[in-house]
Amino acid sequence: MTHWDNVGPVCSLKFATLLVALIPELLCLGAGVQLQDNGYDGLLVAINPQVSEDQNLIPNIKEMITEASFYLFNATKRRVFFRNIKILVPATWKANNYSKVKQELYEKANVIVTDWYGAHGDDPYTLQYRGCGKEGKYIQFTSNFLLNDALTAGYGPRGRVFVHEWAHLRWGVFDEYNYEKPFYINGQNQIKVTRCSSDITGIFVCEKGPCPQENCIISKLFKEGCMFIYNSTQNATASIMFMQSLSSVVEFCSARTHNQEAPNLQNQMCSLRSAWDVITDSADFTHSFPMNGTGPPPPPVFSLIQAGDKVVCLVLDVSSKMAEADRFLRLQQAAEFYLMQIVEIHTFVGIVSFDGKGEIRAQLHQINSDDDRKLLVSHLPTTVSAEAQTSICSGLKKGFEVVEKLNGKADGSVMILVTSGVDEHIGNCLLTVLSSGSTIHSIAVGSSVVENLEELSHHTGGLKFFVPDKSNSNSMIDAFSRISSGTGDIFQQRVQLESSGENVKPRHHFKNTVTVDNSVGNDTTFLVTWQTSGPPEIALVDPNGRKYSTSDFITNPALRTARLHIPGTAEPGLWTYTLNNTHHSLQALQVTVTSRACSPAMAPATVEAFVERDSTQFPHPVMIYANVRKGTYPVLNAAVIATIEPETADPVVLKLLDNGAGADIIKNDGIYSRYFFSFAVNGRYSLKVHVRHSSSISSQAHSVPGSRAMYVPGYIANGNIQMNAPRKSVGRQEKEQKWGFSRISSGGSLSVRGVPSDPQPDVFPPCKIIDLEAVKVEEEVTLSWTAPGGDYDQGQANSYEIRMSKSLQNIQDDFNNAILVNTSKLNPQQAGTKEIFTFSPKFFTDGPDQQPDGETQESHRIYVAIRAIDQNSLKSAVSNIAQVSLSLPANPAPVLARDHLILKGVLTAVSSIGIICLTVVVTHCTLNRKKRADKNENGTKLI
Repeated sequence: MTHWDNVGPVCSLKFATLLVALIPELLCLGAGVQLQDNGYDGLLVAINPQVSEDQNLIPNIKEMITEASFYLFNATKRRVFFRNIKILVPATWKANNYSKVKQELYEKANVIVTDWYGAHGDDPYTLQYRGCGKEGKYIQFTSNFLLNDALTAGYGPRGRVFVHEWAHLRWGVFDEYNYEKPFYINGQNQIKVTRCSSDITGIFVCEKGPCPQENCIISKLFKEGCMFIYNSTQNATASIMFMQSLSSVVEFCSARTHNQEAPNLQNQMCSLRSAWDVITDSADFTHSFPMNGTGPPPPPVFSLIQAGDKVVCLVLDVSSKMAEADRFLRLQQAAEFYLMQIVEIHTFVGIVSFDGKGEIRAQLHQINSDDDRKLLVSHLPTTVSAEAQTSICSGLKKGFEVVEKLNGKADGSVMILVTSGVDEHIGNCLLTVLSSGSTIHSIAVGSSVVENLEELSHHTGGLKFFVPDKSNSNSMIDAFSRISSGTGDIFQQRVQLESSGENVKPRHHFKNTVTVDNSVGNDTTFLVTWQTSGPPEIALVDPNGRKYSTSDFITNPALRTARLHIPGTAEPGLWTYTLNNTHHSLQALQVTVTSRACSPAMAPATVEAFVERDSTQFPHPVMIYANVRKGTYPVLNAAVIATIEPETADPVVLKLLDNGAGADIIKNDGIYSRYFFSFAVNGRYSLKVHVRHSSSISSQAHSVPGSRAMYVPGYIANGNIQMNAPRKSVGRQEKEQKWGFSRISSGGSLSVRGVPSDPQPDVFPPCKIIDLEAVKVEEEVTLSWTAPGGDYDQGQANSYEIRMSKSLQNIQDDFNNAILVNTSKLNPQQAGTKEIFTFSPKFFTDGPDQQPDGETQESHRIYVAIRAIDQNSLKSAVSNIAQVSLSLPANPAPVLARDHLILKGVLTAVSSIGIICLTVVVTHCTLNRKKRADKNENGTKLI
């Protein structure tokens, strides 16, 4: 039994008891948005450093959220409103009596304001990477959206837009419109608009004005250029997730108003549930009740905060535990790497070491040159202590003492805490840590670290890392590389291009290539580390064939590092490195390459790796994500590989996918995902993601899928069509990519409990199919979906169960009793493969299937769902429900009066068509008679 197993439950109980006893307000620090007494506290809006200072921007943000608060309060039936909001002002803006930040960082913001436009210009956007009912990552607004009042004509009032996006972010609901499928044919064989609710009225418009809806169909497809224009005056009150811009819309679609047939993301992702149903199931609603009275909520209170001096203190464990498994050497190498390469210029840095007590090794020193960096490196600890005891609180106490000497407070400072020791008294300083205003990034080294170390990071908003005792692991350096200033200024931060290591035999070599793309290249550094007393023989060749050898590197024999800084801008292309092990025994050799952006006009590609949750209990899987972007543009078609290292077992390698299946909910949004469930042991796991993109594969995202407020093309007002300005589309201008790119990012750590020591039983079912689609091809229905695995999204399922019904309600509520489709010839393929299956529905639709409520036997629509089954008969959840119309409208002018879709302009058009048709028939008959007469006359002449 490991030390983790022995001490964990006792420590966990003590720690949990302490947390309950702490002041609730302190526990909210660093914990994101909290709902208390119907009001949201802790909402953080961050303005990107690239946004130019504008005196109207902050007032407009305040106005938007104030309007949103009252609108949200009414839309949620007096449930929730916004109480306290913080706006993080860039450090590049002039000081204006702003408060100083505590634990607020740009990377932790709920709302970001940026000048990096998305593929659709000023569209407000919410990055949703998880499924229905799950929180998103952030809301994004452009500064132009917040400053240009003309845009409200298409998007609606900003406060209403904010509520639309907040519902995406907080409650995990999805859009109820669909730009790609604006129309569909319903169960009564009628053309309908993809909307919620169906009570919203308007008219069909073709290229030259109002038209009958059948004019929008060509060869069974909807004609491009057709649109549905809505009346500016409506009676419908729903829905905010469809068209929040309409003045009458004041609520979310409920079960009463929800349109389950509409082919939109809300129905696909949420199993046909209404937005209001999902919202009321959230923790916000299950733990709160409507406010009493009839009055409005109090207006939001805004705090303007701005980062001051950047202050970092390294708090490093030097107890005897660090002498094991080269832990101390790797700490020294990583700390030197951080001080020489990662930490940004003008940052104040201090160094503290600790065992059973803390010791200040370097007071705060500002980095203004390489000499300052070297001076700080000289203060790093050089030996471990003979003392085995560790006191994390003593180390942190000395760290606070160091940083408080600058301004008298630790507010806004960062502690990088590295430890491998056991400390059952870590809870003694939790209150001090929480109230300090400092952010704690924790790095756990080895398997014996106290279980609750990560709580310090969790409650202060810091990052959590784990470094396993493996000689060829580069996890320590990767952890330090991930820790940035938190300002959001990607042009000042290091980008990690490479991180690799290998155990190399004597007189063998380790060879690889790294791509330096044309968006980076400034301040490029190659770092080589090793274990033995002498350096390996290094050979580095740039894309032009220039060679660098060991003598060109700056070597530090004591720390066993060699560093090469490329002057100016590194040559873009493939750099090849070779490390020869000249030592007489096996040794681990590692290479790390970092660089900075070369031009403020071109955002470099970045990758952020993270997990859905950082702890789990067997057999529940963990979802791993990598957000790959250039500015705000998603990068498509990248090869994204996650490496998960447990404490003792071999690493697990997973290819992450952006295919809209399995753990990945939306295709081509730049979020690459996968389930991880290959738990070898209990304890901590380290995560690293490597991204490669080939120059021969397009990365351009022309149309970014995801969650955004609808831009309305125009309205019908007083019987007239009033069109808005066309929706702005921003093309991304960038240099020709000749080399692709490479990126590395640490995803922190996660912990797993309950892993059985015996061989694991098969408890992992296939994952739910979420992208089932159905289309009619002649007299048959063709289904398509992405194959799940036998275990979630890995391997191969054993069989499929496909069922269909003419009743949406029946297949949704009672899948097991819907009509079974014969799939005997359908053999599942490997997970991630596109499956296609065609069947004839005629036999089934002629059968005695129940009809949906309110429908008749004339229904021409069927509903299909599927689930996968593995070889041990474990079944996936039932898929999303696909629907298909078996025939196009037989009547050229279906009766749509019930939906008020056709106004008098359309009726006039239909009448005109009838008159034209009659004229054509009369003319045709007249011409035929004339032709016959001419023919008779000509025939007589020829004889």
